[in-house]
Amino acid sequence: MTEGPEFTLQCPLPDSGHERIELAHGSGGLLTHRLIEEVFRPAFAQSPDDLTHDGAVVDVPGTQIAFTTDSYVVRPLVFPGGDIGSLAVNGTVNDLAMCGARPLWLSAGFVIEEGFLVEDLRRIVASMRDAAQAVGVRLVTGDTKVVERGHGDGLYINTSGIGAVVASQPISPRQVQPGDVVIVSGDLGRHGMAVMAARENLGFEPPIVSDCGSVSAPVLRLLDEGIDLHCLRDLTRGGLATALIEIAESAGVAMELEAAAIPVSDPVRGACEILGIDPLYVANEGCFAAIVPESEAARALSILREFDSAAIAVGSVRSGGAAGSVALKTMGGSYALDRIAGEQLPRIC
Repeated sequence: MTEGPEFTLQCPLPDSGHERIELAHGSGGLLTHRLIEEVFRPAFAQSPDDLTHDGAVVDVPGTQIAFTTDSYVVRPLVFPGGDIGSLAVNGTVNDLAMCGARPLWLSAGFVIEEGFLVEDLRRIVASMRDAAQAVGVRLVTGDTKVVERGHGDGLYINTSGIGAVVASQPISPRQVQPGDVVIVSGDLGRHGMAVMAARENLGFEPPIVSDCGSVSAPVLRLLDEGIDLHCLRDLTRGGLATALIEIAESAGVAMELEAAAIPVSDPVRGACEILGIDPLYVANEGCFAAIVPESEAARALSILREFDSAAIAVGSVRSGGAAGSVALKTMGGSYALDRIAGEQLPRIC
């Protein structure tokens, strides 16, 4: 279940029953985690794995399918490297890929603010069409709602996706074991920084371009080649650090990352330094982490580098250490990574 942006829980008295969700820029991470754990999981979860991931694998007669849904509220609607339309298609396709599934069908729901330019809508819909065609997925149903001026921020899009599971073994944090290797499929932080630069007119040189794109092809190639994928996670909201913390907590293991190995481009690193942002927590939209047995790591990397030369092993799962912990090893020592109390970059997806 995807953690949504920009809210806080305000509670004047403990257990008073009067907590409220309030819009607030720069908040989300821990508080959204609380909503999932304290509101949604108690209401809907029927097994320990329910609502722990952005997609679900479900049994239907004779096969398994993956199912996912997500809502996109990015601001601005167009950014270097993509727009809300391509983001909505690729983000949902990527969630299916993380389940070990071949994407097949999408739905799309549009919430359009009164006064939105029809020509802008045409361009965004064309972008969705092109992204869907590029990955071989069909958009087969949808819905449109128009809301009053001033109540929709231009355009919101919800997409749901269905895919056919092709992985022969479960892909889940519960498969992660000590000795496994953590691989990232490309360099980090480009989407979040591209959106922020566009929103604030920061004018970085060279410009930062989002990595918005589908990761279905490299994942399916890994599966076709028989790589034993213990866990996959796309590195969206909260970035690499948050994704690995969630996996470590679900798996009950500890991880250690090598700071020197983590791929961050010079433009992104420079922008993050200027703005005081840690690239480990910045969102990506075309990058994922794969956790594989050590014996499979070299072959998995060789495959991934056919798609992106920046793919690299960044750490491992440890036999020791506190369960649920992720440590970052630097030249000066090692320190634990934490969930950040608020989202560094609100409204990036």
